[in-house]
Amino acid sequence: MNITLRRTLALGSAIAAAAALTACTINIGTGNDPYGDHMNDGGMMHQSDSAIGTMDLMFAQMMIPHHEQAIVMSDLILETTTNPDIRALAEQIKGAQAPEIEQMKGWLDDANTSHQMDHDMGMDGMLSASEMAELEAATGVERDRLFLEGMIAHHEGAIQMADMIIDSQNAEARALADAIVTGQTAEIATMTALLSALG
Repeated sequence: MNITLRRTLALGSAIAAAAALTACTINIGTGNDPYGDHMNDGGMMHQSDSAIGTMDLMFAQMMIPHHEQAIVMSDLILETTTNPDIRALAEQIKGAQAPEIEQMKGWLDDANTSHQMDHDMGMDGMLSASEMAELEAATGVERDRLFLEGMIAHHEGAIQMADMIIDSQNAEARALADAIVTGQTAEIATMTALLSALG
């Protein structure tokens, strides 16, 4: 199964699972309204912007291991690469994704929700065990190449996953999704150029 088809199927499964989950919205604001609803200027009820919803929580459960693998991949390339641009990229990835992991863990902790999903969804763009083993076994420029190829697919998957919550009712979730899409789109462009430069 090619990467694009696998990514499409994984995203479809994730959305279907979200629809099947029971609602587990939490309120992280300071108001007394347990439902997080309030009246807007037109007198209509709408969901509070301080509500973390079921889709946001499921996104966090999926994205945490996705980010964790990106950090492992970055550590592997930092062990061997002599390319300063690739080193800078790997450090940038770690610097962005480590705090995002902690942020998402905070959402789950606040909701008394497990950091892990009840079943394996298959995460968009994640390297398989054999692909990770291949990256770890490679050396020199070949490891650089495998890292860039793998991380491009990894980032493409993260962007597609972030689209799940890009219209979230929660401002923090929307901001994280936007940061992932914006930051990783730019990093894909950088990695594509670096990959081309390897020849």
